[in-house]
Amino acid sequence: MRFPRIPLLACLVLALSPVSWAAPGAFRLTSPDFTQNSLLPSRFTCEGENTSPALGIAGVPAGAKSLLLVVEDTDAPGGVFTHWIVLNIPPGTRDIPAGGVPAGALQGTNDFGKAGYSGPCPPSGTHHYFFRLTALNTTLDLPAGASAREVGGAIRGHVLGSASLMARYAKTGSR
Repeated sequence: MRFPRIPLLACLVLALSPVSWAAPGAFRLTSPDFTQNSLLPSRFTCEGENTSPALGIAGVPAGAKSLLLVVEDTDAPGGVFTHWIVLNIPPGTRDIPAGGVPAGALQGTNDFGKAGYSGPCPPSGTHHYFFRLTALNTTLDLPAGASAREVGGAIRGHVLGSASLMARYAKTGSR
């Protein structure tokens, strides 16, 4: 029997309040490509270029040794579906360019079975995609290609703060 997977950072997001619309100086994740609760442009999906959007980071908590970025679809038919994992992002990183990964960061394996970003491609209806950034008091001793389960276990006891940004997407014809 397969049990649905709990979102990797869902508990953290519920427990920690800073999100993309937080007060100045608070830990924030933003994007020049979309805003909170907006539609994700199709170029960042399976119907477009399937490349990651640009992201901006501000207000990283003091003492952070690394950042973790996870992109998840919380509406997937089989439970939460991970589209991207980027670990050991240097805490001084302020921008992640579209289609890029910060120097020194590693990409985990997404639920498509690939290392790197695989954009939204919902089978039907509008899905919600959470871009979650977590500040950690350590770097993760995991290899490139680490799974969401491995990352989830490794961050326990190391979270300093969390920020999120959510976009929606439905494939053409299912909106």
